Amino acid sequence: MATEGGGKEMNEIKTQFTTREGLYKLLPNSEYSRPNRVPFNSQGSNPVRVSFVNLNDQSGNGDRLCFNVGRELYFYIYKGVRKAADLSKPIDKRIYKGTQPTCHDFNHLTATAESVSLLVGFSAGQVQLIDPIKKETSKLFNEESSCQHLWKVDWNEERENEGSKTSEEALVTVQRLIDKSRVTCVKWVPGSESLFLVAHSSGNMYLYNVEHSCGTTAPHYQLLKQGESFAVHTCKSKSTRNPLLKWTVGEGALNESAFSPDGKFLACVSQDGFLRVFSFDSVELHGTMKSYFGGLLCVCWSPDGKYIVTGGEDDLVTVWSFVDGRVIARGHGHKSWVSVVAFDPYTTSVEESDPMEFSGSDEDFQDLLHFGRDRANSTQSRLSKRNSTESRPVSVTYRFGSVGQDTQLCLWDLTEDILFPHQPLSRARTHTNVMNATSPPAGSTGNSVSTPGSSAPPPLPRSNSLPHSTVSNAGSKSNVADGAIASGVSKFATLSLHDRKDRHHEKDHKRNHSMGHISSKSSDKLNLVTKTKTDPAKTLGTPLCPRMEDVPLLEPLICKKIAHERLTVLIFLEDCVVTACQEGFVCTWGRPGKVRLSPSPNQATSPGDTVM
Repeated sequence: MATEGGGKEMNEIKTQFTTREGLYKLLPNSEYSRPNRVPFNSQGSNPVRVSFVNLNDQSGNGDRLCFNVGRELYFYIYKGVRKAADLSKPIDKRIYKGTQPTCHDFNHLTATAESVSLLVGFSAGQVQLIDPIKKETSKLFNEESSCQHLWKVDWNEERENEGSKTSEEALVTVQRLIDKSRVTCVKWVPGSESLFLVAHSSGNMYLYNVEHSCGTTAPHYQLLKQGESFAVHTCKSKSTRNPLLKWTVGEGALNESAFSPDGKFLACVSQDGFLRVFSFDSVELHGTMKSYFGGLLCVCWSPDGKYIVTGGEDDLVTVWSFVDGRVIARGHGHKSWVSVVAFDPYTTSVEESDPMEFSGSDEDFQDLLHFGRDRANSTQSRLSKRNSTESRPVSVTYRFGSVGQDTQLCLWDLTEDILFPHQPLSRARTHTNVMNATSPPAGSTGNSVSTPGSSAPPPLPRSNSLPHSTVSNAGSKSNVADGAIASGVSKFATLSLHDRKDRHHEKDHKRNHSMGHISSKSSDKLNLVTKTKTDPAKTLGTPLCPRMEDVPLLEPLICKKIAHERLTVLIFLEDCVVTACQEGFVCTWGRPGKVRLSPSPNQATSPGDTVM
């Protein structure tokens, strides 16, 4: 869109932007959407989500793309920066009646050129296991088995209206015996071919095994472990059935979960505004953090597992140190809710003062060569060296990004002057402006915990992340129910609470977002959960939620409006960045030096599109 005047420049859709690496450019020929390319009417619809998988195809074109738009689910060959997208030939397309896809995740461990396992969560609470290559539906979870045949799927757009009334009426009568609320997140357990986690808007999360049935009666639960604001139950039955475990976490919806790079820890963000990090095998709570206000909507791990970034209804991105158990920085750039955060493993910058040898074992080095791609693995191994040396001769700058309901893309650099504010720096190495960079508050919980991913495994796949194979630790996952003891989890040291109010500067928003928006309903949860409701005013000013002036405040490297509707996807790939908006357009941004496609004849560029 050409610039017509200085007053309109801020509201224009950008088609390119520049960082220190060079020019990122939107590739209109690589845009994926519904075949008719008509913007989707997103009123009342679930967010558009995108999942990637690489099938290791010998042809060199093994990337596959799945995305949902309204009631529709598409599966395409993803050609990225190499060739233009062909929307007329989806590998698989499904249109659902009476429910909508909300999220999905590929099993990267079992994916081949002939078969791939895709989990799909739905607004009515069901979870479906499908194979888009074989065009098969394997299983349906959280729905009474005798009614599975009533869940209609139309394969061709021409048949979209056939039998729709029958399907919708039938779906109303179907029972969901495990959880009736919307599925918010589905994740395959790292290293497992059969275990997966399903989070719901009820605040519950369930562990399933694809080999087991869900039964024809409602499950009965037995307490396995209980802690502050969470409880874990096993399914009590004569024979093994789904779900294997039920987690009840916090209050309100459980919005997203993410496994650490080594698969040992699970980070969850909820509508009550809390980040909770669990040891997955022992179901122990390892750390918590509270948002500045409002719910937390998204979460991701750094490639080395040392840091977690969250985003949510406070319009901020928050960086939390896993090792120190405290907030180390906040980022301010969005004007509305932050919907997705993601680290960029390909732009994470590692600088070495002296030549150093690889610090891991030969086996670790071979694993790095086997998993992932060259650039990401190089960064991973160097991060391992950085984490394994006391003198810190290796300095690192983490790059992460965020998108939000304000239709803006922000990129951030997390530099050593933020990570180690008391360490003398030999040279300037920050491209992110820092304001109020004071020392972190004293009295942080600072638990002594080994860093997940310190042995430099590849980043794990998430619903919106780079596809990789995962660390093979499937054998340990079966010990969750057997090894844990039904006893309370040790509480963290009591934090001193302050009653004084914070000076809070409000800015313009597109919507009302009072603290009262957070749901406090807990009638559906078991009474065994500890109901210690935290007063947000009392957590402010503590290590759980430091004040704005107590931690460094980052400014984004770039902050660009790139869509007309709210953004719901941000994925960093080796040669491009992928974004998507609620209109159903999945966009590819070529990285500097990676663009191989010629621009579309209708694509115009202007000086106003590039901002240094």
